[in-house]
Amino acid sequence: MTIPTHRPQESVPARTGRARPLDGLPSLTGLRFYAATAVFLYHVTSPQLSPFAGRTGHDAARLFGIAGGLGVSFFFILSGFILTWSARPTDTSGRFLRRRLVKLYPNHLVTFVVSLLVFAGATTTAWQHWLPNLLLLQTWSWDPAVSFSVNAPSWSLGCELLFYLCFPLLHRAVKAIRPARLWGWTAGLVAAVIAVPAFAYAVLPGEVRIPGWQVSEVQNWFVYQLPPVRMLEFVVGMLLARLVLTDRWVGVRLWQAVLLCFAAYAVALEVPYLYALSAVWVIPLGLLIPAAAVADVRGRRSPFRGRVMTWLGEVSFAFYLLQATVLIGGTKYLAGHAPYSFAEAIGLCVLAWAVTTVLAYLLHALVERPAMKHLSRPRPKQAATAPAERTPSLR
Repeated sequence: MTIPTHRPQESVPARTGRARPLDGLPSLTGLRFYAATAVFLYHVTSPQLSPFAGRTGHDAARLFGIAGGLGVSFFFILSGFILTWSARPTDTSGRFLRRRLVKLYPNHLVTFVVSLLVFAGATTTAWQHWLPNLLLLQTWSWDPAVSFSVNAPSWSLGCELLFYLCFPLLHRAVKAIRPARLWGWTAGLVAAVIAVPAFAYAVLPGEVRIPGWQVSEVQNWFVYQLPPVRMLEFVVGMLLARLVLTDRWVGVRLWQAVLLCFAAYAVALEVPYLYALSAVWVIPLGLLIPAAAVADVRGRRSPFRGRVMTWLGEVSFAFYLLQATVLIGGTKYLAGHAPYSFAEAIGLCVLAWAVTTVLAYLLHALVERPAMKHLSRPRPKQAATAPAERTPSLR
């Protein structure tokens, strides 16, 4: 399930020197697991789930409390980039949407049921809470009991669902932009992403705050979960792919983009909460993703590819969906054993990461991969009139 296994229709100028271009974009596959782990670190150090006590717990929550925004922003920008990179003129909207739905729903349905069995079934009894989650419509509600119901991380799939439904139309619009104007459009969309928190602080009601949060539920929902708002990052990713494909990339190297991401993390620790959800990340991630793609296409060195990193990236979607269930289930099981020493808390975090990774592999091997293999293409009777195609893979 590497990203992707075929060449884009538009060719990136080689300029490879003596380096050998790689098949696919393995660095982006590897980076996916770092993004999923960032979300894991956010959850495992949250006050409700953290095994750390006292001052250590407070410091861990502050240090990794912004990591979830980093991971989600990466996935949204990456989605736009990869879908644009791998788009084919011979594809149809129907076949595209079929592949994307087959990618989303089998893993979602399995983790939905597992979450109900492990913990959510005891508290999520009203159909108004669980049904939107099942249909991936939960993120359209600003009520946390709905938008974070059952398996909380699945809210982002509701955003992805809208992105996929709109992609055929968005792709035609992005392709219609003249290459000379791509940077202007990209800058405009980036400015819009950065302006969203300012709008939320200035206009949306902030008096009724969520316990333990720094903003109201409406403000948090608007900036973090509302699908049309998060689509801005998706379209940024689409424009970035076009910049690379049309040889308009600015030449930022992978190591430079990585350093900028570290700098952005330090900034995110200091800015107001809503800015740390997406605004801080759009520029550094918008440089990191194309830089990793160019490194692969031009055969440059990258620490994010290789057999282990590729395998971890392949199971990252399953890992992302399973982490909350493992952490909440583990917290319930170990509730009577707290407090923990620092060493014990670290051990529990590593154990939770390992368990989630093993379960992610099983979900990927037993559900995700078979579903993509057997359901993502038309039946043989239909396939006789449709051109054969290879399925790009993406979270």
